[in-house]
Amino acid sequence: MSSISVEQPLWRALTVFRLFTLAYALFRYVTLFGEYRHPVGGWIYMGALTVWSLATLPRVGSAERCTKRFLCADMGVALAGILLTRLLDDPDRVLDGQATLPTIWAASSVLAFAIKGGWRWGAFASALIGVSNVIERGRFTERNVHNIVLLFIASTAVGYVVELARASEATLARALRIEAATRERERLARDIHDSVLQVLAMVQRRGNEVGGEAAELGRMAGEQEAALRALVTGLPDARLAEDGDLRAEAGPQVPDGGPRDLRSLLGPLAGAKVTVSSPGTPVLLDAHAAAEVAAAVGAALDNVRRHAGDGARAWILVEDEGDEVLVSVRDDGPGFAAERLADAEREGRLGVSQSIRGRLRDLGGSVELVSVPGQGAEVEMRVPRGAAPAGKTHEAGKTRERFSG
Repeated sequence: MSSISVEQPLWRALTVFRLFTLAYALFRYVTLFGEYRHPVGGWIYMGALTVWSLATLPRVGSAERCTKRFLCADMGVALAGILLTRLLDDPDRVLDGQATLPTIWAASSVLAFAIKGGWRWGAFASALIGVSNVIERGRFTERNVHNIVLLFIASTAVGYVVELARASEATLARALRIEAATRERERLARDIHDSVLQVLAMVQRRGNEVGGEAAELGRMAGEQEAALRALVTGLPDARLAEDGDLRAEAGPQVPDGGPRDLRSLLGPLAGAKVTVSSPGTPVLLDAHAAAEVAAAVGAALDNVRRHAGDGARAWILVEDEGDEVLVSVRDDGPGFAAERLADAEREGRLGVSQSIRGRLRDLGGSVELVSVPGQGAEVEMRVPRGAAPAGKTHEAGKTRERFSG
């Protein structure tokens, strides 16, 4: 596709250019061959140049046929004509700076290099032509320096434009593939929503109504519905644990740079036992800060799964307060005593101290832990909009703990 939409017009233009420059070279030699010291040799070369140019026109019609071997042979024809000029033309005319036998036809070989391989190939080919012109003249002259510089600029510019066009074509092709995949996913999502999700929801509802073993079947159907719904919405980086849906992969992989909507990272965590509430408008944070906050929320949910029991539910609340973002994770588990966090840290379990406190501290944010035994726990995380990169500790980062007996 790329050679048709981007390069093909350039190859067609090169074909026309070779024909015109061949005609010019023949016309010039026909009118001036009497001034050459060995005109017969000149006629032989011009005949060979004509046959070569006409026979190889299909070669310069496409990138596939214009191979490296052909480019080298074509460059050889151009270099041979330039160097033969010194032997066949009158020495006084050579020193005077008269045009070589192929004249500007040699530029077509350089342009073929540039279109085929980009600006580097074009620069290399123009350098070869430039060196041969200096050898043919026997010295640097103002005229050949001017021609060499002009050819170098033209070939590198054409090669650079070709590279840009190819990159744009590749980007467009990727965008079209993504658009096609998105449309297909939306179609599948509609079909799944109209069939599978509705069936799973009905099984969950009826199982809860019947009770007993049917209730367990309903619970499993509800978890599968949540997982499938997250999949068809295309939201990244959500993973469900085998024994529930309160576990998320710590540290979602988010590309650096530019703002990121925190809702897109926390939304996939919603499930049968997790409720996510967020504003209706994007909650933008630096990409790294958003990833760290999502990882801290994932660690908090992991703690709920481990310590609050399989039946515990969790609620995630996202609030945009302008200069900072507040994210709280609350559960209905048994809560914990005041000394429990210190004991866990001494025992080497660093889920709260590193996965939650450490991340927020490095972002210049704060964490508040609230727990009432028998009434669950809540982790409240505040992140400033100008969150700093990870690895830098800020005085603003702090942790407040509040427990009730």
